[in-house]
Amino acid sequence: MERAARLWIGGEPVDGENGTYPIVNPATEEIVGLAPSASAADAARAAEAAAAAFPAWSQTPPAERARLLDRAAGLLEARYAELFALVQAETGATTAMTRTAQVPAAVARLRRYARGAVRDIPLPPAPDPVGRGGLVNAMAVRQPVGVVACITSYNVPLTNVVGKIGPALAVGATVVVKPAPQDPLGVIMLVGALHEAGMPPGVVNLVVGPGPEPSEALVGSPHVDMVSFTGSTAVGTAIAEVAGRDCKRLLLELGGKGASLVFDDADLEAAALGTASTYTFHSGQICTAPTRLIAQRGVYEEMVDRLSAIAGALAVGDPAAPDTAVGPVISGAHRERIESYVRSGAEEGGTVVAGGERPPLDRGFYVAPTLIAGCKPGMRAVREEIFGPVVVALPFDDEEEGIALAAATDFGLYDYVWSRDTVRAMRVARRLRAGNVGINTLARNPETPFGGFKRSGVGRDGGDFALDAYTELQSLVWPG
Repeated sequence: MERAARLWIGGEPVDGENGTYPIVNPATEEIVGLAPSASAADAARAAEAAAAAFPAWSQTPPAERARLLDRAAGLLEARYAELFALVQAETGATTAMTRTAQVPAAVARLRRYARGAVRDIPLPPAPDPVGRGGLVNAMAVRQPVGVVACITSYNVPLTNVVGKIGPALAVGATVVVKPAPQDPLGVIMLVGALHEAGMPPGVVNLVVGPGPEPSEALVGSPHVDMVSFTGSTAVGTAIAEVAGRDCKRLLLELGGKGASLVFDDADLEAAALGTASTYTFHSGQICTAPTRLIAQRGVYEEMVDRLSAIAGALAVGDPAAPDTAVGPVISGAHRERIESYVRSGAEEGGTVVAGGERPPLDRGFYVAPTLIAGCKPGMRAVREEIFGPVVVALPFDDEEEGIALAAATDFGLYDYVWSRDTVRAMRVARRLRAGNVGINTLARNPETPFGGFKRSGVGRDGGDFALDAYTELQSLVWPG
């Protein structure tokens, strides 16, 4: 890049007070470009700019807000090749991942929320409960929540950001975007396109930085009404503690430890391929990944064999190569974290039946697809989110034990049930303590509410539910 990218505050591109820092390609360990490094003061100014822009933006006709979102989507589409190369370089995502879940998915989400709108809810007249007599009319209306701090993760940076700012802007909220420090360059390009599309000054603001200071400043800002965060449960709970002091609204999409619950009558090929998506879908850096194979004892050994064979056959390497199935993880530090879980799994009694060693590649932060069999529920690798291409395997005997093993974690984001008995599959799915359950499929319906039980988060987004998430309900009452 010829010069460092810049922040956006109050409609103007500005340099970060703390200079710049390098963005590293996870596949080559080469520098992709320089990102601006915002200070806490930069973040405070961004929140103040968003608050100043809110009154006018919240009163802008929804059709005009939609027009600007749709125009920004068109600008991104016109720059698809440039954006594709940039996002792939900074994330290390494979070509298949980048051409589906990264760039096109972000454009599609922007267009979807351009056409979305919340509706007022007329309520039936009701008698006055305090005895004044007569009927009282009422209506519930949704008002934009105010200023939203959108703090996002590194795995699908564009899609994640658009999933927050799309519905927030559509309903009339203003935003400050704080993308993950590892790969913010595509998001910077996105925010530039929104301004080029004609977004008024201060409606969309952007701060970037390698440390926690900008995010901490946003969460603690008196100008921020809501924090929408995607990332680890540890960071999410810290955000909730600070935001709770000011009663800020929260939307937290946190960690996962997905169970792939395979019954003995399941289509084993489909179940094995589905569970193997932990390897192939962004190297397991996905909170919805089915990272725990929980297989009924009659098919357990076959499932372990099938998954081990798949893991050993997958091509690991250059994410831009057409035959690559497994690319790098985001950083050297994260690779070491994943490897520590594999060592822990072996030390606590598991057997590494596939992977477990670094691929023989000269550069890049690669982890071999790994399967640890013979695991027990209390093991760290079974309980904690690894966020990498690692699957742990446990057997179960009957339905009750399978459900209990699926629940034996602090997380409850996404689980999967595999059985040809659809009545049983549906019965089991409804008993799982997870916000989302896939029944004989990994497919997602983007209009469904998305979020988790337990320590996997607070609130729901997705489809119209995301529009509701960035609003407050207001009751209007008048005489009948």
